[in-house]
Amino acid sequence: MLRVAEHYAITDTGRQRRANEDSMLARSPLFVVADGMGGAQAGEVASRLAVETFGEAGEDFSDPEQALAARAQAANTRIHDLSHDDPAHAGMGTTMTAVYVGEEEVTVAHVGDSRAYCMRDGELLRLTDDHSLVDELIRQGRLTPEEAEEHPQRSIITRALGPEPSVEVDTRTFKARPGDVYLLCSDGLTSMISE
Repeated sequence: MLRVAEHYAITDTGRQRRANEDSMLARSPLFVVADGMGGAQAGEVASRLAVETFGEAGEDFSDPEQALAARAQAANTRIHDLSHDDPAHAGMGTTMTAVYVGEEEVTVAHVGDSRAYCMRDGELLRLTDDHSLVDELIRQGRLTPEEAEEHPQRSIITRALGPEPSVEVDTRTFKARPGDVYLLCSDGLTSMISE
């Protein structure tokens, strides 16, 4: 049976922006990171609403993938509706990566370019695929990872919570092992540090 031995959560504005649009929830067995879309209005509001929606929901995780996807859809609806009801929030959106630690498995739900990783036996395993223009081009074989690092449109995401009335949520479940270390992070980290 798995248990979370310890967890650590931190957010930092970093060196590129004046405001931090990240929000997080670290309440074992549920962990969520959301990063408001930079350059869009009210990104910090969208990320906060996403995390609040995950935190307010009930604790039924009998089907973790379905439960996480349902919470992401609820967050999407909440953000989308507010963005249409209030001009000050028009166009807001956020990325979201959530992890639920079950008895023997870890379930990940994901929208956007925030990421989840697992450190196992000294190897860093990426558990999510970015929903971004450059990652789509890499998957199509039209860009190399090296070209993507310098691509002028590397910050364009193709999926987020909020901009559309519904959103496709990627979910995956992984067999966990004692000693695994999981990292959830926004692109504020992954754009500054290579894997």
